[in-house]
Amino acid sequence: MIRNIIEPALAHMTWKVGNVTTPLGFKAFGTASGILKGRPDMALIWSVKPAVVSGLFTTNTAKAWPVLLTQKTVYHGLCQAVIINAGNANAATGPQGEKDAALMQERTARGLNIPPSFVAVASTGVIGVPLPMDKIDQGIHQLLEQWEQHRDCDGKAASEAILTTDQVPKVLAAEVTLPEGTVHMGLMAKGSGMIHPNMATMLAFVTTDAVIDKELQDHLLRQAVDRSFHRISVDGDPSTNDMVLMMANGFSRVAIETPESIKLFQSALTHLLRQGARMIADDGEGATHLITCHVKGAPSEEDAAQKARVVVRSNLVKAAIYGQDPNWGRILAAIGTTPGAFDPDQVAIRMGRLTLFDHGLPTSFDENEAKDIMGQHEVVIEVDLHNGSYEAEAWGCDLTERYVEINAHYRT
Repeated sequence: MIRNIIEPALAHMTWKVGNVTTPLGFKAFGTASGILKGRPDMALIWSVKPAVVSGLFTTNTAKAWPVLLTQKTVYHGLCQAVIINAGNANAATGPQGEKDAALMQERTARGLNIPPSFVAVASTGVIGVPLPMDKIDQGIHQLLEQWEQHRDCDGKAASEAILTTDQVPKVLAAEVTLPEGTVHMGLMAKGSGMIHPNMATMLAFVTTDAVIDKELQDHLLRQAVDRSFHRISVDGDPSTNDMVLMMANGFSRVAIETPESIKLFQSALTHLLRQGARMIADDGEGATHLITCHVKGAPSEEDAAQKARVVVRSNLVKAAIYGQDPNWGRILAAIGTTPGAFDPDQVAIRMGRLTLFDHGLPTSFDENEAKDIMGQHEVVIEVDLHNGSYEAEAWGCDLTERYVEINAHYRT
């Protein structure tokens, strides 16, 4: 289960019990189509009016067909619905996979009476297996039936329907106070394995009822993702299907235009996605610990982020955290693999309240106290490079036998 790892809201934010349906004018539905046995496996997010859409996608060259299709929707700039399936990635499926992704888009659009270009498509699951289109069609029909009958939206079922090896859904919502008025944000995400920066085997959907210009929203989303989803790693394997979509339907009539409102909205969006990143890292396949690495004293933020990321993705560090072994040498060695120069004789490494390494020399610390610190669910590693004024964080999880079990039998 996801533990209580959500950080306090910023001063101009309030966490709400909710999800992507918390912002005004958004609905979501989930259903079981039969792709996955005994659980929801398809979801629909719907905006009652066309929303400005922005997106970021996997850097993997082997992009899945839904990613390639949805990139076109994002390019055109407006989206009113997202159709999502779990259990099948529709990646490496040849020309038929391209046709199937387009059919998902077209059939959803026809049922909603909107242009196909207003529908984004997302898939997650096994690679290289053709989509079971009979089940996909059934799922779309069931979702449209819920929409047509004006049933109460079910963000919970939608969030459950996009999961694969995840243990729990990742949802969050916030109210944001701006000088011009109040807006809302909602988040629904999935991710547990094949998680690595730029991006990861993850889907994330962000909704807001704010009024935002497309060019500005593109910029705000990229900045927020760079400080959140691009700083997590479970196993170092980026996926074929990763995407982050953000939809702003303007229902609140509160525009993000002035420098102050842009700054406040940006900080709230980044903080929201930061929690999503932490939730994904915490739910890493087989994980028992959330690992946070805070690097400070760096010559640039990117240098700090790069060094933090390499620590949380190191299998040796991850295994040491699982075994509650305060092996600072593995942390130092991981940092040494990054391109940015650093002086080991200036570095300090701390874990919780204990200093393990300081200015080129190991310190004398109580092993039992260190073991107690590493027994906590979230293990915080702090690295001070003493080489500048910039800092950054990254998140990962420990490496356990359960990770191997899950991935040894993912298809079988």
